[in-house]
Amino acid sequence: MISSSRARSAWYWATVAIVTGLLLLAPLVLPSFRLNLLGRFLAYAIVAIALDLIWGYAGLLSLGHGLFFGLGAYAMAMYLKLASSNELPDFMTWSGRDTLPLFWLPFRSPVFAIGAALVVPALLAAILGYLVFRSRIQGVYFSIITQALTLIVSILFIGQQSLTGGTNGITDLSKIFGLPRTAARVQTGLYLATVVCLLGVYLLCRWIVSSRFGRLLVAMRDNEARVRMLGYNPVVLKTLVFALSAAIAGLAGALFVPQVGIISPSALGVVPSVEIVIWVAVGGRGLLVGAVLGALLVNWGKTVFSESFPNIWNYGYGALLIATVVLFPEGLTGFLIRLPAWWQQRTHRADPESRMHNVELVATPDSSEM
Repeated sequence: MISSSRARSAWYWATVAIVTGLLLLAPLVLPSFRLNLLGRFLAYAIVAIALDLIWGYAGLLSLGHGLFFGLGAYAMAMYLKLASSNELPDFMTWSGRDTLPLFWLPFRSPVFAIGAALVVPALLAAILGYLVFRSRIQGVYFSIITQALTLIVSILFIGQQSLTGGTNGITDLSKIFGLPRTAARVQTGLYLATVVCLLGVYLLCRWIVSSRFGRLLVAMRDNEARVRMLGYNPVVLKTLVFALSAAIAGLAGALFVPQVGIISPSALGVVPSVEIVIWVAVGGRGLLVGAVLGALLVNWGKTVFSESFPNIWNYGYGALLIATVVLFPEGLTGFLIRLPAWWQQRTHRADPESRMHNVELVATPDSSEM
């Protein structure tokens, strides 16, 4: 039993090492466009892990993770915009401003921008979470509140043309750390940084769900009243994990925007938040690997359909999602995990059932003899 567990653990970590190695070697074989595309997908995988942490393990379905992802992206984009030009951002000039707003000034520092990409989403999630969880709001009501907040903030960003760029967002991000953003070596460095961050986030979340705190999250998901009776405070537990999840989503946004070169309020909308939920559902919630698999597979399928069938790709994308949810309700990862046990059980049943069937055929008298 112990040797079997060790063998599975060894295979698991070997698989993680192999996949990480392949991702790190991807710049050697992929053209720049495909490498940039893969980097975006890996950033999506990070935010998918963030959602799976609270949905799969704590039972909190957030429809607002696009907001936290977008806030992290905006924080990084503000630094990139200031680094790309010594002048006032163009959208501020168009709106009639002649001075930089005070809250923009600290974003001249990349360290501050990266910190803000983590802290701002986490702080917003902590405030919202504490108020909601203290009122014992949960289930679909929690999902609706997060979705409503996402919609409110996206509308607010659209209306603040002179501060956020309005509908167009923040564009023309040409430099990062004093280097041209679109240079091949810079994009390769951003891709490798995304791979490292994805691995770090995955290992961190795996350690969390394997710890006592993770077991409390699962217990709270299954029976919150019992956890409260045992002396734990679900409000604190939920607020902590929600804030951590938001910070991870903000990190994903900060990694995403320099690879794309633009961020707009559409990234903070309801649709991106729902798409994140779909990634986790397709891959398999409650399984961190499933979140990564779902984000990569769904976005790869979306790209393939859009390139091969530009006029009908939305239908193919929708059919892929529906088929996956209907055929694999536990997600692809859950299906793959249970497939060997299902096949072994079916194999063991085959011989006894066939023998019993033969016995029944022999024991049944022929109608012609009667």
